[in-house]
Amino acid sequence: MHGELQELGRAVKQAQYRQHRALDSALSAIGTTLAQWDALRAISRSPGASASELAAATFQTGQAFGTLVGRLAAQGLVERRPGHGRRIEHHLTPAGEEVLTVGNKVADEVLAACFSSLPDADRATLLDLLQRLTAERDT
Repeated sequence: MHGELQELGRAVKQAQYRQHRALDSALSAIGTTLAQWDALRAISRSPGASASELAAATFQTGQAFGTLVGRLAAQGLVERRPGHGRRIEHHLTPAGEEVLTVGNKVADEVLAACFSSLPDADRATLLDLLQRLTAERDT
């Protein structure tokens, strides 16, 4: 049984690795990276969120996210504003919104290609199964 579980774990990791490589390659063609696009996406979903909230949303450490958002701010894509107390809030600039919009189109194309071998029903089943697995771990 453990061999089958290890194969399952490896297959999930391999699919994720291929997806990430394809996304990073396509996003680099528009001048961004997977990590940057993901950060812009997280900030867009939660405008005003703190760095620690955004780090958790993007599966990064606080330090790694801080470095990344510093680069995004230097590029004029993200604005950091003072919040309550010591909190720093993060917002997209118009340039950040533009990069996110173009990045979303690129990601949609890449992900459609990554999952093209699965019929719609299989993709829906895979999504359901993965959401059930992550919901179990989050509770």
